Parts: sequence; C-alpha cells; structure tokens
Amino acid sequence: MNNPKFLDKTDISQATSPEAIGEFWDTHSLDDYWEKTHAVEITVRALPRHRIVVEPTIYSQLEDRARRRGLLPETLVNLWLAERLAGDSGA
Repeated sequence: MNNPKFLDKTDISQATSPEAIGEFWDTHSLDDYWEKTHAVEITVRALPRHRIVVEPTIYSQLEDRARRRGLLPETLVNLWLAERLAGDSGA
C-alpha cells in the first residue's frame, strides 16, 4: 500500500513508503550510493529546550530507573512530568 506522501519511487531505494525506505537502508550502505546523492537545503524549526537543575543524588536514582527501563533520564523525566501535569487539577 502506497503512502499518499510517497506517490513516486525514491531514486535510490525505489521505495514508495517510509517503511520500505527504512528497510532498504537497514541493509544497504550510503557509501555504495554516494554518487547518486545531491545536496539539499532544509530548515529546521525546533522548539527551544529548557534545563532544570537536579540534585546529584536524585539524578543518580533517576539514571538507575531510566537505565532499567531502557530510557534516557531525560525521556523518563518528560514522561513523569507529562503524567503528573495531565493528572494535576491545577491546585
């Protein structure tokens, strides 16, 4: 099934969906296709990130819990904060 955003096959992989492109590059090296590439310009508009200071002992515990779950500490903190804020009545 073709993805509406990918109506034509890509030049290198001949894929017609993001999944097929991923499968192709999982088994191929860009080094083998470098001569078929071309320069492009893109603009990225990322939201600014903010830093919060965490006590070293708390961060150690956070790292341990994140590692056991296979996550980065930052990911775990964002998950926890999102859960807390979603359940918070604003009080």
